[in-house]
Amino acid sequence: MQVEKLLFDGFDVIGRTVLIGIMAYIALIIILRIGGKRTLSKMNAYDMVVTVALGSTLSGIMTSKDITIAQGVTAFLTLVVLQYIFTKLSLKSEKFSSLIKSKPTLLFYNSEFMHDAMKRERILEIEVLQAIRSNSGSSIENVNAVILESDGSLSVLTGDKRLTKDDAVLRNLERHAE
Repeated sequence: MQVEKLLFDGFDVIGRTVLIGIMAYIALIIILRIGGKRTLSKMNAYDMVVTVALGSTLSGIMTSKDITIAQGVTAFLTLVVLQYIFTKLSLKSEKFSSLIKSKPTLLFYNSEFMHDAMKRERILEIEVLQAIRSNSGSSIENVNAVILESDGSLSVLTGDKRLTKDDAVLRNLERHAE
């Protein structure tokens, strides 16, 4: 193979990449608008998979001569429809939902680190403390709870009133014996 071909393979290839890229991008935007906001949310693992797969598909369409725009649009539609079906099934079935989504996990509660939960989730104390500093700006004594959410973010709950484990905001959390 010639080195020149590796660096530049002609304007027809560049033109195809631009033209296919524009068409695929427009098709993706239309499909995402039809699919709704949830399609690109980072709420859980399967939503993230869809987001990454859509980007990968767009890249493949733009760079591969073997993929037609019709094949690419079909791939976009397949991913968005699968995501829609998974979301609907998870709304109808708790069992299905628990298979594809993780429950939020209580990592810190009323001035105590939940070390078993932190170990299981592979979260360090320093990461919990960083979340407290970033989100609340207050001292650790004012923090009622820190929760590892299903999307991987850390929520910090502060306030004057101490929370009990029966409070609505702490329901449906994964708890580990300490």
